[in-house]
Amino acid sequence: MMARTLLRIYGLWIGVCLLGRLALMIWQWGRLADLSPGERLLGLAHGVRMDTMAFGYLLVVPLLVMTVFPGVWRRAASAVVRGWALVVLLLLTYVEVAGFPFFAEYDVRPNILFVEYLKYPKEVVSMLWKDQKLALGVAVVLLGGVAFAFRRLPLVPRLEDRFFASHWRRAVWFLPVAAVLFLGIRSSFGHRPANISDALYSENRVANEIAKNSLHSISDAAYRARKDGEQLAKRYGKIPMEEAYRRVYQLMEIKPNKERPFYRKEAGHRPGGKPKNLVIIVQESMGAQFVEFTGGEKGLTPNLDRLSGEGIAFTNLFSNGTRSIRGLSAMSAGFLPIPGDGVFKRPKSQSGFFSIASLLRPYGYHSSFIYGGEARFDNMKAWYLGNGFEEVIEQKDFRNPSFVSTWGVSDEDLVLRADERYVELSEQGKSFVSVVFSSSNHEPFELPEGKIEWVPGVEKYSVKNAIKYADFAIGRFFELAKTRAYYEDTVFVVVADHNVRVYGDDEVPVSAFHIPGLILGGGIEPMRHEELASQPEVLATALDLLGLELEYPVLGHSIFNPQKEPFVLMQFNDVYGFRRGDEVVVLRPEMEAETFIYQDGRLKDAPEDDELEKDGLSLLHVIEDLYERREFK
Repeated sequence: MMARTLLRIYGLWIGVCLLGRLALMIWQWGRLADLSPGERLLGLAHGVRMDTMAFGYLLVVPLLVMTVFPGVWRRAASAVVRGWALVVLLLLTYVEVAGFPFFAEYDVRPNILFVEYLKYPKEVVSMLWKDQKLALGVAVVLLGGVAFAFRRLPLVPRLEDRFFASHWRRAVWFLPVAAVLFLGIRSSFGHRPANISDALYSENRVANEIAKNSLHSISDAAYRARKDGEQLAKRYGKIPMEEAYRRVYQLMEIKPNKERPFYRKEAGHRPGGKPKNLVIIVQESMGAQFVEFTGGEKGLTPNLDRLSGEGIAFTNLFSNGTRSIRGLSAMSAGFLPIPGDGVFKRPKSQSGFFSIASLLRPYGYHSSFIYGGEARFDNMKAWYLGNGFEEVIEQKDFRNPSFVSTWGVSDEDLVLRADERYVELSEQGKSFVSVVFSSSNHEPFELPEGKIEWVPGVEKYSVKNAIKYADFAIGRFFELAKTRAYYEDTVFVVVADHNVRVYGDDEVPVSAFHIPGLILGGGIEPMRHEELASQPEVLATALDLLGLELEYPVLGHSIFNPQKEPFVLMQFNDVYGFRRGDEVVVLRPEMEAETFIYQDGRLKDAPEDDELEKDGLSLLHVIEDLYERREFK
């Protein structure tokens, strides 16, 4: 009876995941074209294995209930077992349904983002209601149907009286059943148990995502993210820390400095004269494919394209990650993407972490972070105020904004407030450094009327119109700034945090990390920088133009430094791509590194480059070590 009951519950749960997996496979069928029918079906088998690993833990609850509850409590035991089976069934149904819009947005199964966004119920509920009504409706109908069917049909029958005959009989059954669950959880007879990396059975990334179990992916990511300080970098491979530092110092062409790692003195590209202000405008989700000067679509960003002829235009710039806090940490601190949670959320980086505010404070700079939404999102406010920024201006600080969306005030309101603040500081004779973070280009793409001509042939509230509106706001800002006294005394940076949707069939979809970047302002000569570049290099270049001799640990070099060969470290969920030239090393947890050649927008097999693979692995270990020992300061 015990084994039969658990088997029926297991079958119900597997059925839901199998249906979800089949639906996902049919939806993404065209992206599996390079696999044979047998290889595609193998994904279902790997999926059942992932499901079994997850369900092994969940079946422990009914197993213990049926083993230890006294016979006189059989009704309570039956209610607990059936109730647990139903709760998990509803949870699985919800996660499978929610996985489709999540996949459409992030091109992966639900992961830690699925949990992280639940911390912000106001924004998420509003976004879902405005942009995902169909998915919500489907979820409600399916959940209601599942609950009704469970109640009406004998899917999990009530426990029979004879089951509670004696404890010793149940104890006898407990041992073999528990052994089976243990084997299911371990899913391996080898030295180590299986883990989520065993779902990566194919070179086709989409097939690997289909094979995963969403609930297992979420719980695994959440568990690892909470284990701060457990050296997640070692999951990608081991390397002696001394060698790792040596390699990264060589990679960055920096002399070793044990007392202050990666600190070096930079004389500056524009010595002498009055030091410049620094304004960094971080554009939400603006991919290179939408911007003409980076080879993208014409007509969506006329203002950025015009401004690209007035300063330094980065045409081959790549973001560090797929989350805003990765781009913000790159542009506010020159840091690279650490394994696990970003440094904005980690406990050891909430104070004493290097930032451009702490760098420039000794020179009398007033520092600010300006954001149109609630700055508590992703812990931005706490991080900025804890690391040298004197002022955070957020949604509550805007007086009578002209338009408010799910994510806060409009980009036009944002830049008008920024300009107003810079005028105040300029009139007070203060130098300033400021990070401005936009938000209009974010689902559900709520945009004000009468500001732009809507892009023909696309939905009104869509990414292309959001891009066009974001560009309108940038144009509005520089139209005002050029009339102000502070313009000639300021270095302006406009750069994206990441692309709008980072997805693709490669393990690391490199082309989806391509973003635009500009540096302009008084006295900056127009030029196009077409070499490979990363976000910390944009920051280092901007600092190079301030007219100060600075010392800092920014993990990137100014483009005016001719000695350093550029590289990019890209984080795609828990996979990293380390690129130098056209070679890309892919680093995955619990798996060997692989070397590829980036050609025609895709990763293609290439001979193993052991040195490059060690360089990429070294970066991960050094970045993590800098955080753990609080040495990036």
